[in-house]
Amino acid sequence: QVQLVESGGGLVQTGDSLRLSCAASGLTFSSYTATWFRQAPGKEREFVATILGTDLRTDYADSVKGRFTISRDNAKNIVYLQMNSLKPEDTAGYYCAATIRRRRLSIESSYDYWGQGTQVTVSS
Repeated sequence: QVQLVESGGGLVQTGDSLRLSCAASGLTFSSYTATWFRQAPGKEREFVATILGTDLRTDYADSVKGRFTISRDNAKNIVYLQMNSLKPEDTAGYYCAATIRRRRLSIESSYDYWGQGTQVTVSS
């Protein structure tokens, strides 16, 4: 059974940093692309950042480029999202997702597995 479990969310102030983690089990993690999405109240879920399983190529939403960094440790089956210079508009539930695909990675329907999410709240 595949599981993705996010952790590391919390309440922080504008300008602070947080590191989210997503621990994967039940799959050959290094073969999967791992991606963070987020969903703010009343809004649709949106792509944040992705990292391929083998060549570790990354891509980011324009809104987080230069502030967020995605990385992974395939030996530990964990993907991270380092979030710096947080803004109130970063407030959302953050979800980890995994797919065997290497294309169309900003689209929710490309993903086979999802975590339950972790809440990030940034106060002004």
